Amino acid sequence: MKPEVYSYEITVPSSAIDARDHVNNLAYMQWCLDAAQQHWERNASEAIRQSYVWYVLHHEIDYKAPAFEGETLQVETWVDSSAGVKSERQYRIFRIKDEKLLIEAKTIWCLLNASTLKPSKIPSEIRTLFEEK
Repeated sequence: MKPEVYSYEITVPSSAIDARDHVNNLAYMQWCLDAAQQHWERNASEAIRQSYVWYVLHHEIDYKAPAFEGETLQVETWVDSSAGVKSERQYRIFRIKDEKLLIEAKTIWCLLNASTLKPSKIPSEIRTLFEEK
């Protein structure tokens, strides 16, 4: 099935600006993680969120262009694949006014049992949470 794309907009705050007067690299990563968390919280039931947690195994980010204070950006994320205990989530961040691609990123996540904190095979009820309806 086709993955569901989750997106949100953010206006770049002054707190995200670095010494070079553009968005700090860590801010982009935080916005990606925020999108993943929002997508999970929106789609997963309270019972699922109480039973499972996600831990990051690997981040990868490609910076394409800078963003600046006050610009409005669109952050997009989707689950690209899930197998065993791991899931790969993709991200893109665009500047809205000119649709300029600013970053492409991916994160490899591991699903854990919330009680034991041991890896847990991703059940179909979670895999299907992120498919387009």
